[in-house]
Order: sequence, then structure tokens, then C-alpha cells
Amino acid sequence: MANYIETPTVSVDTALELVRIGIEKGAAAGVRAVVTVMDPSLLMVAFGKADGATPHSIETSRRKAMSAASTRKATGWMKDDFAIQAPLGTGLLLTNIRGGVPVVFDGKHVGGLGVAGGTPDQDAAVAAAVLEAIGADNQ
Repeated sequence: MANYIETPTVSVDTALELVRIGIEKGAAAGVRAVVTVMDPSLLMVAFGKADGATPHSIETSRRKAMSAASTRKATGWMKDDFAIQAPLGTGLLLTNIRGGVPVVFDGKHVGGLGVAGGTPDQDAAVAAAVLEAIGADNQ
């Protein structure tokens, strides 16, 4: 029996870069983006919002990042009743709104990225562009 486990986690430098790129990619897409990066234990590592971003997008971004970090899947995958039950069962910590993606480098899951501020499709596209720009593994 092991006395401990090691869990890879996103570095603060990488998390800050993810946020910077997210705001930049959002602006290029016409989105005033809010970007959150969580580690695998669902602790916030970095956060930023574009000038003029909507206040409610702060919470949406956080929940998207938490969902992607926790499930290791891009948000939007839940179907039918589970799409309601999972958020309710977690006290609304999880969301099924697109725009959350797991962050993986060299096959190691290191956290979750949440983008909010546009439509769910815009947020998902910005999140995917951020991962590509930083050189994360394709999901």
C-alpha cells in the first residue's frame, strides 16, 4: 500500500499564460472572455477577465474549469437527465455548458480551463484555441 500519491498540477506560470491567451483569443473572436484555470483538486490557480466582461461570466467560467478538471472531459458531454442530475448532485459545482476543457500535457492531466463570456459555441472554440496555442495535448 502506498502512503501517498503524486498528482501533476498546472504551474502558476502556465495557468497565467492560459488566462492571457484566453483573453487574447476571446478578443479576436469578439468575446469579452472570462478565463479560469483550476488544478485537479479544484483549486483556482489563475483567473482573469477582459474589460467589460459580464459579471455572471465569472461564476460560469469557474464552474466550467471545475467541471473539466473534475471529469477530465470537455463540458457539454452530459446527456439527458444526467445533465441535470450531475450539477444538482454537486451543489451546482459542475456544469454542462460548453467552454470547459481539461488541460493535459504529455498525457498528464494537470487541471481544467473554463472560458465564458460568449455563446457556448464561442467559448468552446476559444478554449480549444487556447489549448492549441499553448501546445497542450489534443482532447
